[in-house]
Amino acid sequence: MHELSLVAALFETLEEKAREHRAARITVVRLKVGKLSGAVPELLESAFETYKKGTIADGARLEIEEVPVRLRCRSCGGERLDVEGSFACLVCGGRDVELLEGRDLVVERIELEADEPPSSS
Repeated sequence: MHELSLVAALFETLEEKAREHRAARITVVRLKVGKLSGAVPELLESAFETYKKGTIADGARLEIEEVPVRLRCRSCGGERLDVEGSFACLVCGGRDVELLEGRDLVVERIELEADEPPSSS
């Protein structure tokens, strides 16, 4: 399950960003996961839930947006979202296509929470 190693690398980034912003907690992590990224969203969620225990992200919620495959035909310039698994152009039928979107795994947003300052009563 390479999702666990992906989540371990994710947590290095999360902890670094939390330190940079002097955050006490991470509350939300939003990922964009391309259909061709090789990562299974359900397995990422499971690995995240396991890995976050006892960390700065212990109570964090993971949000995953699945990104479809988007293609552009090099012959006619036609673009399409690939929903059928066919990498052929819908306009001209050509197979010389460029992959524009759908293979990346991106951290889109991290929501952080600061420690409450002590009250001065």
